[in-house]
Amino acid sequence: MPQHLRFKSKHPLTWIVLVFVLGMLVIWAFVLEPSCVSVRHPTITLLGWHAEHNDLKIAVLADLHVGAPHMSLHKLQEIVERTNAEAADLVVLLGDLVIHGVLGGRFIEPEPITEVLKNLWAPCGVIAVLGNHDWWYNGERVGKALQQAGIHVLENDVMRIDREGQSFWLAGLADLWTRKPDIEATLRRIPLDRNPIIMLTHNPDVFPDIPARVSLTLAGHTHGGQVNLPFIGRPIVPSQFGQRYAIGHITEQGRHLFVSGGIGTSIIPMRFRVPPEIVILTIRGAVEGPRID
Repeated sequence: MPQHLRFKSKHPLTWIVLVFVLGMLVIWAFVLEPSCVSVRHPTITLLGWHAEHNDLKIAVLADLHVGAPHMSLHKLQEIVERTNAEAADLVVLLGDLVIHGVLGGRFIEPEPITEVLKNLWAPCGVIAVLGNHDWWYNGERVGKALQQAGIHVLENDVMRIDREGQSFWLAGLADLWTRKPDIEATLRRIPLDRNPIIMLTHNPDVFPDIPARVSLTLAGHTHGGQVNLPFIGRPIVPSQFGQRYAIGHITEQGRHLFVSGGIGTSIIPMRFRVPPEIVILTIRGAVEGPRID
């Protein structure tokens, strides 16, 4: 009998354990992790942030992809309720409400999605930008559905937020893959009043072109790669910069970017060591220099 066959016959438990472990990893990646939404509470400290706005809380919801496995309208309602329970001052939606071609998914039109999202509430408002999937479907229709739900949509546009006698600005860019984000023209809409600016974009690949005038850039799109392998990292990140802007807080030359890992899934309905997340981001003013707690 060949040696490899003798090994199998003498050690059947080894193969049983391997099959069991593999099965558990598959269940974790395709069932458990993508269905368990976590709430994360990072804090970023920024230069030039008004003291009156210290501890401002921004709820960041990215890449909902409603209709993907584990992301039904009922699940979306739970996410809305959990977000409202955090009592954030501002809610931002960073694009990709709908799905395309997710294995096991079921396409859901934008109107039923925004019918649920209209229940989001924050004293400074609920603001959105659109993503590539929204435009691949029908960006005008998605934007109209959001507006009818009372959610303000920014595309190369700005809005001022007044709070506690001080102001900061929100600037929202068009999607990088499907539209024409115009950073310079968008920022020209904001007076040189030294008020902080938060830039909203679906795709973080615009970050190298964001000037230092912008206090913080918020982005989604990457899903954190959906898979983060030990010792290897994130094999697939939809970015020309690889893992550089995959997820979390990134600082470059004093400029700040925060990328959410998102909530839904795209293409393959799996997540491994990149759980779906509601981000409740707290902003504080720096005394001497920027840092993250």
